[in-house]
Amino acid sequence: MNKEEAFRIHVKKVYRILMLIFTLFVFTIGGLVYYIVNPDSLGFNSSKESVAVIPIEVDDDRIENGIHLKTGLKDADGLMLVVNNCTNCHSSKLVTQNRMSTEGWNATIKWMQETQNLWDLGRNQESIVNYLVTNYPPVGKGRRMVLTDVDWYELEN
Repeated sequence: MNKEEAFRIHVKKVYRILMLIFTLFVFTIGGLVYYIVNPDSLGFNSSKESVAVIPIEVDDDRIENGIHLKTGLKDADGLMLVVNNCTNCHSSKLVTQNRMSTEGWNATIKWMQETQNLWDLGRNQESIVNYLVTNYPPVGKGRRMVLTDVDWYELEN
């Protein structure tokens, strides 16, 4: 056996060892990735706990402390008309934040009928507007008052 053949045999042995190490490395990384994705696969955390979910029946029309719980609207005559006609399309919060007069609500309803496909409210419109004006009237004070008696100063560069 000459030096070239001995060198080739030695290179083949090193190559086989490197391939074995590379294969072990690939399998180890693959196993770690699988364990990260599915941590229960090895059975270390095999104690399974069951959680029973008991559905709670909630009355959608329940009223507590004068407030309709589902919508947050005040309990008064016309509440269910407002709930059934207004909250089908938008949140009750949109109703309560837009405090308007009778004319304002009627104009808003007319606008919704013309542009937003709101159906004709018929005789219910008067009851709905009365409920809104009575329970969510316009607020006289909007923004904060203008600051007065303030000692202003110039900023220096």
